[in-house]
Formats: sequence, C-alpha cells, structure tokens
Amino acid sequence: MKIESSTDGRSANDSPRTESSARRDDARIKVSIVIPVRDEEQSLPALVASLQAQTFPPAEVVIVDGGSKDETVAVGRRLTEHDKRFRIIEAGPATPGRGRNVGTAAARSEWIAYTDAGIRLEPTWLFHLVQAVERDPTVEVVYGNYEPVAKSRFERAAALTYPAPRRERPGGWMRAPFIASSLIRRDVWQRVGGFPDLRAAEDLMFMERVEANTSRIGWSPEATVWWQLQPTLARTFRKFVLYSKHNVWAARQRYWHYGIARQYAVAFVFTVLAVVHHPWWLALPAGGLAARALKTIWQHRDGRGLLWSLNPIQFVYVVVILLAVDLATFTGWAQALLSKPPATGDARNHAINRDHETSGARDDA
Repeated sequence: MKIESSTDGRSANDSPRTESSARRDDARIKVSIVIPVRDEEQSLPALVASLQAQTFPPAEVVIVDGGSKDETVAVGRRLTEHDKRFRIIEAGPATPGRGRNVGTAAARSEWIAYTDAGIRLEPTWLFHLVQAVERDPTVEVVYGNYEPVAKSRFERAAALTYPAPRRERPGGWMRAPFIASSLIRRDVWQRVGGFPDLRAAEDLMFMERVEANTSRIGWSPEATVWWQLQPTLARTFRKFVLYSKHNVWAARQRYWHYGIARQYAVAFVFTVLAVVHHPWWLALPAGGLAARALKTIWQHRDGRGLLWSLNPIQFVYVVVILLAVDLATFTGWAQALLSKPPATGDARNHAINRDHETSGARDDA
C-alpha cells in the first residue's frame, strides 16, 4: 500500500501511531543474548541468521569464544561486521560454564537470554520469552521450548532416545527446562553464583540452583529453538563419553551413572545364570532392554498411535542408540576415574582485559 508522507518524511496520517509505537518499544525490557562457542564455524552461520531474524530485536548479542581452533571467530566477525549489536569476546580456553559467566559479566542489559551453538532460533523465540515477563513482572526466569532437528532416519531415532519428552507446563506441552532456551534476570545469575566452570552438567547444576533460589519461574512453550542432534552413531558415542566424564568429575553419578550400573548389574546376574544353568535366562535382560526401548518410544510418541510405536526398524535403531549411550556412559566413567579433571577458575572474576571485540561493537551506553 502506498503511503503519502509529510514534509518531514513521516506519514501524515500515521505519525501519532508511530510515536506511540516508539514509546511502547522504549518501555519494553532490554535483553542481552549470551552464547558460548568453541569450534563452531559450521553451525555459526545458521545461528547468527536466526538471531538477526528475531522479531523482538535483542539490545546486544555477546558471543564468547572458548578457544576455538577452527575459524569460528573469523566467521563470526564476518557475519556480524555490519550489525553493531554483536560483540565477540575471545576468552581463551573456556568451558561453556565459564563462557556464559564471562558473557553475562560483560553484558549490558538487566535481562540475559542464553542459547548455544548448534541451535537455530525460531524468529519469535525472544518475543515469546519477553512476553512471559511482560505478562507477569514477578517472573525472574523464563524457560522456552526446544525441539530436536530430525531429518535422517538415525536422527529421528535419536530424537526418540535421549532428548527429554514433552511435559505439560503452564501454557502447554514443552521440553523444558533447557538453558539454551531461557531468559534470566542478571541478579538471579549473581544470586546463585553463576555457572559452574564445567564442560558438561554446568547447565543442570545452574538450573537446580535457580530453582532453589528463585521464587517465580515462567514457561513459554511458544519460544522454540531447534537443537541439532549428532548425525551419526560414532559422533553420538563420542559426545556421550564427554558428557559422562564431566558428569563424574562434577560428582553427579547418582543422577545418571548409578541407575545404568544397577540395570547392568541385574543383567550380569541373569547372564551368569544363563551360563551355569540355562540360556533361557538371557531372555530376561533382553526383555528388559526391549521394554526400555519401547518405553522411551512411547514417551516420545506425541500423540502417535500404537502401530507407529511398534515400527520394527525404528525399534532396532533405538535399541542400538541406547546401547551406544550406555557404553559411552561406562567409557566416560572409566576415563574420569583414571584421570584428573582439568583445572578451572572463577569466570565471574575473570579479568576481561584479553577480550577482543568486533569492530562493530557499539560504545558503552
């Protein structure tokens, strides 16, 4: 529609609306998005594009590089050189926990949204997170939804295996809490002591502290991010070895490892009985594994029927992925016991005098 303009360049009919809209925009909360990255030159373009497409524009985006050996920093600078909202901080060797702390300390807004590399944001992601705060100003933390990207047969089976199933939350069904789809007041981050300086489990530990120290948590099922799963069994195995090892170093075996160990201890007993008595004893651990696979498929069915749940090819894929994750759990556990955890520091007090910002970084307010 063609709009006639007044002599000062504004629409003669729409200037009151424009001024009112500007006042509403000024009244909305300001958000800094903080993202830790490391060796993410392949995934960074999709993430940056989805950040720039947000219908609610962030006040700034702070990308903290944790010592990439690839071209992550160069790619990030090239993608954001004309967008002054972006800053890239080179923090040296840094875990995701330390990276988030460095980024949050450097951020200029009262509200901090967290996401990760390997993520693609829906255009309305930040809008819906902010909307939850505007609906209820007492909210201090908002968790959004996440969905796994499942294009190949393997990825579709993986999406049924280890991502959390949807749960009913206020407002609808969603996968949450998830730190890579969250909005948090800066003083909450300060109150709980920031993120642990760890490569894995730091998000879970932080969210547990938040739940224990925060009076009001909001949920936004519409605020969706898309999480790229590992595309092959080998890469899934390596990723879970890393998760397992760092969870052991964080002394979180009771939340994961001990449960898996109990299952295999029972299976070992029946295996011994099969050797010394009768091979039919093996049917019990095999049946337990099958029941476990069917349970996780059923929990992830999202309204699909029984025949879909009993798809034999899908079932075999899920069983194989479950076994690979279990093997990775024990492998990482052994590695953790046979080696020392890397030295870490307090990233909240880390001097950012080595930080290098993009030439497009805006001046301090």
